[in-house]
Amino acid sequence: MNCIIETKNAPKPIGPYSQAIKIENFIILSGQIPIDIISNHIPENIAEQTYLVLVNIKSILIHAGFQVKNIIKTTIFTTDLKKINIINEIYKKFFMDNKSEFPARSCIEVQALPKNVKIEIEAIAFKK
Repeated sequence: MNCIIETKNAPKPIGPYSQAIKIENFIILSGQIPIDIISNHIPENIAEQTYLVLVNIKSILIHAGFQVKNIIKTTIFTTDLKKINIINEIYKKFFMDNKSEFPARSCIEVQALPKNVKIEIEAIAFKK
């Protein structure tokens, strides 16, 4: 049975989609962008944006009863692959701080993202 996941601890969808869908032992998260849920502010630099996206992903996972360590796949969309070293630094620290193995990952440069952000990340998690 499919279950729509919605939490106030992550940005509300800005279009016709759900934050995530839980299907049995899987949760599939829509792409998350770096919107601060309290201030509605979007940080300027890629490091802060990357960290905020990962925090928003974690909030959705926790609401659904999952943890960061349950992530098995991420897809990163960025408007500037030249910033991949900065993205990787924040990404690596986030997963290490959450005592998680690194999931499978794709990283794609795109021309533009919603609200002119520099990064969007989607994730798939699995829990026995």
